Parts: sequence; structure tokens; C-alpha cells
Amino acid sequence: MDLWVRGHHDHANRVLNRYLWHTADWQGLPLLTLFLSCRAAIRAKTSIWAAAVQDDAGRARELRTEAAAYLDLARAALERPACSLLALGGLSGTGKTTLSTDRERLLIGDDEHGWTQQGIFNIEGGCYAKVIRLREEAEPDIFEMTHEFGTILENVVFDEDTREPDLDDDTVTENTRGSYPLTSLGNVWDGEVAPHPSHVILLTADAFGVMPPVARLSTAQALYHFLSGYTSKLAGTEVGLTEPEATFSSCYGAPFMALNPTVYADLLAERLDATGAEVWLINTGWVGGGYGIGERIAIKETRKMVRAVLNGTLDGVEMRHDPVFGFDVPTSCPGVDSHLLNPREMWPDKAAYDEVYTNLADKFSKNFEQFRPLVTQAVTEAGP
Repeated sequence: MDLWVRGHHDHANRVLNRYLWHTADWQGLPLLTLFLSCRAAIRAKTSIWAAAVQDDAGRARELRTEAAAYLDLARAALERPACSLLALGGLSGTGKTTLSTDRERLLIGDDEHGWTQQGIFNIEGGCYAKVIRLREEAEPDIFEMTHEFGTILENVVFDEDTREPDLDDDTVTENTRGSYPLTSLGNVWDGEVAPHPSHVILLTADAFGVMPPVARLSTAQALYHFLSGYTSKLAGTEVGLTEPEATFSSCYGAPFMALNPTVYADLLAERLDATGAEVWLINTGWVGGGYGIGERIAIKETRKMVRAVLNGTLDGVEMRHDPVFGFDVPTSCPGVDSHLLNPREMWPDKAAYDEVYTNLADKFSKNFEQFRPLVTQAVTEAGP
């Protein structure tokens, strides 16, 4: 409670997560807000008694002010927070499973969802996570599932003596996976249909190191990027590939679309218009240079951006207009280095950055030629 009150939310969550990890005391979570309220009320009572016996008038006032603050905290802990739902979309390897599995939020589902006029529902009843080079500190829930009885591990190498999985071994393939049921996780939505999302995030993993880590999209821009479905293939993960390659898969799943992609784009536009959901583009790829030169954006930094989107922190920050793609990029985000938000600043050679960014924009434009006759002018002009 003290860490949270002092604004150290990351540290508070870390303490709670560590406690849950070691005790598996998930049953107590529903009572957490009641516990916090009681603790704050006790602190308020202590401060009031201390003020009553305090000879120093100034110190007595401080204690009464402190008591009032604790009472406010006790009341706030019991107030029902506004429901804020998040829908994530993206191609394989962009971080959908990682970002959706978060102990701060309830998980509706990992893959295959429907969005109707009534809300969001999950079609599949399990998770299918990439586990190559998985780290407990970055993805505690998924890491725990790789060691849980009943989880199906695909292409994972085991130690023949200890039977321990080696999550760093890519001898078979980079595409190592873990399959486990939603019911094995502690914080899962237990209803049949969840409310409409208030935020939609489109994920990409830009291996060229030029896309911003977070950007706000207009509806037209959202449809443009939804139809484009951009991410990167990486050298070492694709046969015969020696350097990163831009890949486009409309609706982030072209092989699974029975109708023309624009049909699904129109449906997305209807849902966005009816619900007022905001759309964001989040890049989980590289900064400071392309794959092999720069570094991949740390998952903890991406989580901070997702959190800022959800709690509305980015709504009031200053935005810069991206000169190539036209979307708005936040100039600040709580807990995130401002240089990370402007990838050009992370490149030592600014001219090289501009060239790579322009080349990527050209690839977007060429790929979108197939959709130009089928979409409105606003959507066509929403790209680079």
C-alpha cells in the first residue's frame, strides 16, 4: 500500500507478483481492495490518535491532514473502477500472447475472438505461446505454464537426465510453443461475453528499427494498417532469409479470411464507430538500428505503453506528427525514456534512418495498391 500511495506502482506490482508467485494465493485477490481499504482506515485512526495527544499544533495539523488522506484512500479503494477493455491484433511473433497475459488485467482469451454488437467473446479455450528464450522475470505467467503438468510443449528440447525443458535451445526451430488451457491461469474473465473494448491495439514487430514504439491512429489509419497487416520476417527464423524482410498479411491473418479483406475492414470500421474505441499502433520490434544492429524493445517498456494507453495517460500528452506515415506519436510516456519514443533519435546515422524509413513506406504503398479501388479515398490517403 505504501509503495502504491507514493506513486511507485511498478514496485508495488512487483512485490505483489512475487508474493503470488511464491504462495499461489490467488484466492485472496478478490479481497485485495477491501484489505487495502481496511489498512488505510487503520492508518487514519492511528494518525487521528497521534494528533489528539500532540502538543505541537503544527505537527497535529500535519497528522490530521495525513489522516484525511488515508480516509480518502480507504474510500477510493472500494470504488468500482471504470471498465477499460483492450483488444490486441497482430501477426505471429508481435507479442499478442505476452501482452495479453498480464496479472494487472483479466484475460478474455489468447486467440480467436469475436466482436459482435453485444461485445467481445473468446472462441478458443486456451493459449498458444511462443516460448523460445522465455524469461520468468519478463513473462512470469507463461514461464510458469511451461513447467506446469498438462502443458503441451512443441519443438522444445529437454534435458535427457533431468527432463527439464531448455527454453533457450533452438536446435529444432525458433518456433517453440506452449499450449495450455485458460483455466490454468489465475486471472481470467469468467463471463461468456465481455463488454466492448475501449482501446484496440494493432501490433507490429518492425525489424528495420524505424517505426515508433507507439502511435495513435485515426479510424482511416486504423483501417489502412489493418488491411496492410505489416510485420517483419527475421533472418534465422525463415529458411533462406539472410536479412529482415517486410511482410504483409491483410487483417493480420490473410490465409484465414474467407472473404475479401475489405469486408472485414468495413466490419471493423462499424465497430469502431459504434463503440468509440481508440486505436493505437504499437511496435514491439527494434530501435537504434535494424535487426542485428539495434536492440529489441524490452517487453517491460512495451507494457508501460500499453498501461498508459489503458489508463488514459497518453490522452493529454503532446504529440508529434509523423512526417512519413502521418500518425500521431506521443512525445512522453510515464516511465519510458523519451528518446525511445522517437526512433530517429536512437540512430547514430540520421540519413540512414530516413532512407530505411522511406523504403519501408514505399513497400507499404506498393502492397496497398491491391486495395485502392476497393476503399474510400480517406483510407487510401491514410498511409504514407
